[in-house]
Amino acid sequence: MAAELGPRDTRMRLRYAGTCRLCGRALPAGTDAVYERDRRTVRCLECALDEPPAPETLEPGTAGASARREYERRHRRREERIRTAHPKLGGLILALSDDPQSTQAWARGAMGEELLARRLQDLPTSARALHDRRIPRTRANIDHIVVSPGGVWVIDAKRYKGRRPSREATGGVFGPRIQTLRIGGRDGTALVDGVRKQAALVAAALGDATPVAAALCFLEADWGFFGSPFSISEVLVTWPVRLVKRIAESADVGVDVDAVAARLAAAFPAA
Repeated sequence: MAAELGPRDTRMRLRYAGTCRLCGRALPAGTDAVYERDRRTVRCLECALDEPPAPETLEPGTAGASARREYERRHRRREERIRTAHPKLGGLILALSDDPQSTQAWARGAMGEELLARRLQDLPTSARALHDRRIPRTRANIDHIVVSPGGVWVIDAKRYKGRRPSREATGGVFGPRIQTLRIGGRDGTALVDGVRKQAALVAAALGDATPVAAALCFLEADWGFFGSPFSISEVLVTWPVRLVKRIAESADVGVDVDAVAARLAAAFPAA
């Protein structure tokens, strides 16, 4: 029977042969060893006894938590107003009417963040994801921060069902060439500016040479049969599967993932 050693590790009898992550010793099937859940690796009991206790588990946050709370707050306030104004018919009015679009938008946003968080679980185990991080001294938040050996990604999740993101260029010849983001034909360039500012705040919090990239990730959008990701002002505009692939394939530049993730978790607390 497996015996828990801590929040991350389990002592168990191996069903399959493995190799100790620390000393490289071969561990045949049936050997008692420690399975490391986060890394999906094993270490022998001798190394387990010699290794210092694991650091406190990083709190990744809950995707969409703040947006979900705001939706529920607005939903409750509307219900209270209607029941107070119409004691007898309040229940019927609520049953026959929906929340206003401004309230429903918070629920859609929360679901978008939740869906993207599930996709980010497909990242290699070497990456760390932080969700719904509060920007200190503001009411704003960062949807997702991913720390990988190739750098840090600041990601804004957007759920625009059925709308097509595209890049439009204007100007040129005798004036500057300007690229804008269009979403279903409407100007969405403010979204690019927003995630760029978030990435700048993350880079400033690190204060070193760690690469920081920004991405707008659209969920349930209409990319068309030949659609592909594109960049505007150094912001990657893409969808979840391609984003995960891009992060996973980024060249390893030696980022200390656990240390950087811990610094960012402290600088941008869970919302």
